[in-house]
Amino acid sequence: MNAKNPVKITDTTLRDGHQSLFATRMRTEDMIPIAEIIEQMGYHSIEMWGGATFDVMHRFLAEDPWERIRTLKKYMPTTPFQMLLRGQNLVGYRNYPDDVVEAFVAQACDVGIDIFRVFDSVNDERNFETSFKVIKAHGKHIQGTVCYSLTERKLGGPIYNIDYFVNKALKIQEMGADSICVKDQAGLIAPYDAYELIKALKAKLDVPVQLHTHFTSGMGALSLMKAVEAGVDVIDLATAPFGMRTSEPAMEPFIVAFQGTARDSGLDLNKVFEVGKYLETIIPKYKRFSDQTRFSVIDTSVLLHQIPGGMTTNLVSQLKQAKALHRLPEVHKEIAIVRKELGSPPLVTPSSQLVGAQAVMNVLFGRYKMVTNQTKDYVYGLYGKPPVAIDPEIQKLALKGYPRGETPITCRAADLLEPELEKAREATKDVAKSIEDVLVYALFPNTGLSYLKWKYGLEPVPESVKPVSLEDVEKEEELARLAREGKLIKKEDCQK
Repeated sequence: MNAKNPVKITDTTLRDGHQSLFATRMRTEDMIPIAEIIEQMGYHSIEMWGGATFDVMHRFLAEDPWERIRTLKKYMPTTPFQMLLRGQNLVGYRNYPDDVVEAFVAQACDVGIDIFRVFDSVNDERNFETSFKVIKAHGKHIQGTVCYSLTERKLGGPIYNIDYFVNKALKIQEMGADSICVKDQAGLIAPYDAYELIKALKAKLDVPVQLHTHFTSGMGALSLMKAVEAGVDVIDLATAPFGMRTSEPAMEPFIVAFQGTARDSGLDLNKVFEVGKYLETIIPKYKRFSDQTRFSVIDTSVLLHQIPGGMTTNLVSQLKQAKALHRLPEVHKEIAIVRKELGSPPLVTPSSQLVGAQAVMNVLFGRYKMVTNQTKDYVYGLYGKPPVAIDPEIQKLALKGYPRGETPITCRAADLLEPELEKAREATKDVAKSIEDVLVYALFPNTGLSYLKWKYGLEPVPESVKPVSLEDVEKEEELARLAREGKLIKKEDCQK
């Protein structure tokens, strides 16, 4: 039986798969051996860049982020490359001025990105204007994105209801988007909600609709199934070893589930198995970055507190430093309150980190006794317009003595930002050799400059960022086993 309407698949293995499970630590050298197999799959696209990759590559891997695109393109010349772009935040954690956004997006187009999934952490579509313009000028695909969020247990309530998402999607389509993605970063979308939302979007939109969700809560696969039934055009999946847990649902069961139906993907299960077998062989190199604090593959608590896995990691780290990890339950409760006071933004980078950090401060020092600089900037409007108005009392507290002023802005946030690209050129004139080098610095001045010095041999590359071989991992594991069993021979004992 030939599929009448095959469901298309974006493979997230090479970006969100390892970002979700292994702190984005997968190196390009470990992608190359499977690149040619992936090229043969016929995926709608491969998500292989953006998100945290740019930051982690230069900071922790001493790799050139731009070079990854070029390298993989040699092995996958016909597969569309997709990246996750944080709107005016690009691949960083603040709004960058338009000149930096224009240069970054243009370079990404030139190097080989074909599809740009563009989102904004507060769903303020004004933060798409500059990147959309450049993507369109280069003839690339704009995937406008709405971040999925909830204030209730399931879809509905005064803010995040079907009308909210449909109206946002219609605005983004009018801005020139070639497709629309519903981005469920925390795995919160329930199966029947997914069905109703996709049905509503398909009825109103003229462009294809894609659903991105995570397995975190255990509902991801169920929700994608219902979305396919509702007519979604594309879904995001990861190859099994890099899927499930806080990553995307695994690809292999979906290939089998739709085989012989009107929505048969037509993908070769045996080729996916080959990729999966290879991934299993390299996982020992990255396993130390995975969450091994629980046995369960799903985080049932996310159904209660709705906090994405990456956000929880940050909270735990902050509380450990303050020797207050026992106060995590208080922070979870405080996050819900702070989020509501700050206009109920979706909990996604960077708004998730901002809300989480302020909640930690409130628990440790008293409510808004200390206000983070990020919270002040957010309340002033530098991140964009939140879904609903910020609590007036919190606004007064946050902006008291704020150097930019105590009255929030109403314009597009980037309209207030001074150009930075020429300053970045000047700051790197003795080390940068291309616009790509300048952009590394423009986005991440401190760590970017260190990376450029490593890249050009001006400073030695630290041992901590050098590649680790499987042999090294095996030796470490054997030493750890011997230590546990008390069989390690101390150096002084050998001398005796």
